[in-house]
Amino acid sequence: MSVESPASTPETIAAPARTAHHRRYLMCRPEHFTVSYTINPWMEPAKPTDTAKAVAQWQKLYDLYLELGHEVELIEPLAGYPDMVYTANGGFLIDGRAYVPKFRFEERAGEAPAFADWFRAAGYDTIIPEEVNEGEGDFLLVGDVILAGTGFRSTGDSHREVGEVFGREVVSLNLVDPRFYHLDTAIAVLDPVQGVENGGPERANIAYLPGAFDDASRAILEERFPDAILVSDEDGSVFGLNSASDGRNVIISPRAKGFEKQLRERGYNPIMIDLSELLLGGGGIKCCTLELRGAK
Repeated sequence: MSVESPASTPETIAAPARTAHHRRYLMCRPEHFTVSYTINPWMEPAKPTDTAKAVAQWQKLYDLYLELGHEVELIEPLAGYPDMVYTANGGFLIDGRAYVPKFRFEERAGEAPAFADWFRAAGYDTIIPEEVNEGEGDFLLVGDVILAGTGFRSTGDSHREVGEVFGREVVSLNLVDPRFYHLDTAIAVLDPVQGVENGGPERANIAYLPGAFDDASRAILEERFPDAILVSDEDGSVFGLNSASDGRNVIISPRAKGFEKQLRERGYNPIMIDLSELLLGGGGIKCCTLELRGAK
């Protein structure tokens, strides 16, 4: 149902029809989740964490993906790597090729070989990087273009490397707010694929938090995505943009009330999943979700 905003004209404008596309994801059960070190502003080791609660919240996300008809593969959690639940950082995959991460911080470095082994076993052409990158945390596929974040984790050279690996245009974006240290905390890809809907082209689109980027990056986003949803800092600061979309259903934090309304106005179906315990580690819905494209 279209919700009319206060600024809209009296004439009702119907929201476009949205289509859910089948997705395949990789997740990791947070059996070892805790916060024992600090590598982002959200992590405070002095705050107690509840592993059982983290697992229960994660399970609701896993179950929802299955309920929506998506496939979910699992990678075995490794003891001593509590952040492995954030599988989005475990790689970037397109057309059966997997670009493995090279983590900036030593605390996560041991995850990379485990993800590489999983990709190889799943039949992916697995590429070991030379440059520091943190997978789909900083690389987002929007249509045929790769949006690439830098400023805190992945380096600029990784943007060149990922472009060479996949043979696609890479658009570099500079993150400036340490709360939003990965691109997937500041941009949500709403239409994962481009296709044809209702006789016309379906344009890949995004939602983003303007304040997370420098002026030059904001100008790029405004030019490339004039129809993007601009999300408030209030919604961004509860990881509202760290969400997963299949083109119709958008899974978001229940705290992102304004973003929920914006999505409904555009014809999307927002579904709320609370990952408050995993937010203590600086991760949300998208962080726990790595999209598997190609190979099986």
